[in-house]
Amino acid sequence: MPVRFRLLGDIEAHVDGRPVDLGHVRQRGVLAALLADVNHPVSVDQLADRVWAGRPPPRARRSLASYLSRLRRVLAGAEDVVIEHGPGGYVVRVAPEAIDLHRFRTLVAEARENQELARFDEALRLWHGDAFAGVDTPWTEAMRQTLAAEREAIELDRTDLTLRLGKHNAVLAEISARVAANPLNERAAGQLVLALYRGGRQADALDHYERTRRRLAEELGADPGPALRELHRKILTADPELDPPSAAAVPRQLPAAPGWLVGRDAELAVLTRVVAAGGTVPVCAIGGPAGVGKTALALRWAHDHLARFPDGQLHLDLRGFDPSGAPMAPKTAVRRLLGALGADPATLPLDEDELVARYRSLVAGKRLLVVLDNARDAAQVEPLLPGSETCAVLVTSRHRLTGLGVRGARLVDLDLLSEADARDLLARHIGPGPVADEAGAAADLVRWCAGLPLAVGIVAARATARPGFPLDVLVKECRDASARLDALDAGDLTSNLRAVFSWSYTALDPAEAEVFRLLGVAPGPDIALPAAAALTGLDGRRVRSVLRSLVGAHLLQEHVPGRYRMHDLIRLYAAELAGDEARGAALDRLTDVQLHTARSAACLLRPEHPVIELATAAGGAPPEFEHRAAALAWFEAEHAGLLALRRAAAAHGRHRAVGQLAWLLSAYHTSRGLTA
Repeated sequence: MPVRFRLLGDIEAHVDGRPVDLGHVRQRGVLAALLADVNHPVSVDQLADRVWAGRPPPRARRSLASYLSRLRRVLAGAEDVVIEHGPGGYVVRVAPEAIDLHRFRTLVAEARENQELARFDEALRLWHGDAFAGVDTPWTEAMRQTLAAEREAIELDRTDLTLRLGKHNAVLAEISARVAANPLNERAAGQLVLALYRGGRQADALDHYERTRRRLAEELGADPGPALRELHRKILTADPELDPPSAAAVPRQLPAAPGWLVGRDAELAVLTRVVAAGGTVPVCAIGGPAGVGKTALALRWAHDHLARFPDGQLHLDLRGFDPSGAPMAPKTAVRRLLGALGADPATLPLDEDELVARYRSLVAGKRLLVVLDNARDAAQVEPLLPGSETCAVLVTSRHRLTGLGVRGARLVDLDLLSEADARDLLARHIGPGPVADEAGAAADLVRWCAGLPLAVGIVAARATARPGFPLDVLVKECRDASARLDALDAGDLTSNLRAVFSWSYTALDPAEAEVFRLLGVAPGPDIALPAAAALTGLDGRRVRSVLRSLVGAHLLQEHVPGRYRMHDLIRLYAAELAGDEARGAALDRLTDVQLHTARSAACLLRPEHPVIELATAAGGAPPEFEHRAAALAWFEAEHAGLLALRRAAAAHGRHRAVGQLAWLLSAYHTSRGLTA
């Protein structure tokens, strides 16, 4: 910057790299008093108090005006500095980073946030002696003491980080000098004891602890605090937690970041806010259906925030929905995490609770990121959560991990991509040229991928595998809904949409699996709870419970209360699994209940309409509507589904049902002035 001010040492100013003469001591003190509150007015009385210690001379206001007039002339070459006088007093307007005091505090905040030695060092290099050197007033003395305390705290923080990084020998002399200057500082004493122990000088470490204990007792009549006593206990027992970190104990296990991530800015911002909030262990559970990009979101965020976690990043695939076998047992997972942190497998306990305790002790106080991918449920995850708020955890799962939410985790559900974002993703994969040149074909492919990033990626992989072929070749394959899942197969299990969906399906219990299959054959864009009960042959209470489980597994959405819908591609997969006999019986049950309910509604909408005769309802008495508005609301909610049900009945040769549905729909159409 063209102007720099120094307050952390002699009070100085440099313009374009050259020092300027700020005048005598009192004039420099006036500038310092304003720079300490840069960009904020300081009243004349307050400024006079800072400069003359509460005993201003009779002409103090005129003197201040004179000093500041001279300072304006001296700093005239710095266009980015303005000294103003207004109703609130005097103010110096300049970028805070131009002043070493404010730059120091900014760097300290960043260093603590990101735990970077380079930031600590940059902050400490700004000091060139005692703050406000050469100006001695009660205000400058108070500021000197405050800033000296801040400097000491940051030096201790830097030493803590250096010790965590295993560089105890590099700071041993520095710590020894600090302890000699302030032997009653228990934090510094603890750092010296730990550095000596890690340097192989256990006897010296214990001797220094004893000398500190005696001095505290003699001069303060107090015992060492809990932290120093606990350190002493661990040295006596040769606790492995005190061992210096090895290379293996600073894990960098993250897989590569995704090449592209579109449409997820809001979710990335949520993760950042949760992790930055502090106060407890930040846990984000990212949920969504197969192929929606949960892992991509977690890895993108993790790679973008590596600096927050200098002690390492752990990654574990919990195989919650893996075709190769059962989900990873928590005990196995904990052992793997301990191994990644440098623990000797031969020394690990056999008991799961003891393993978890060892893991949480080992990560305590470390700034670690733990990414738990592909979790089955909350019970699998809970033993793997650190107990230290310095760590952060990202979990991905096809299940909504409500149990973690109850315990304070932030549940982040990923929605499908918009058509615009899906088109952008396709263009990033195959290049903007083909997407622009074959806009119609690209739009069809994007629409049939239905906002699922994995589907877009599969289409793109197939397109790039045959670069000479037009996109219309893929369009022809995808146009037929019955063959669309065949087209969405790039040749291996992880890029075969049918296989990926199957891993969620096989995790269902038999009742959930049967309902899932039948929902795939339900006509219409969505289905209400009573219709779902008829389709599946279950009573309302039971079907509600199963539907809730399918929603939790992200195989179904309750997009409005009491109404459920499936993603288009998941619906195709579910319909493939339903046998012909079960499909026919389910459609018959659904048709029966919808006919009887529609007749009840039609009788209210059009009392003069001839009543058609229906067989006795298989599921019991149809619902009765209290008034015309309720009947109309039912028809409006079910209209698209009834039209789809009529088409399905025609396709299956149920011509009587086709006519009955058409007759009942005509009552609704007539009441609304619509045509059939």
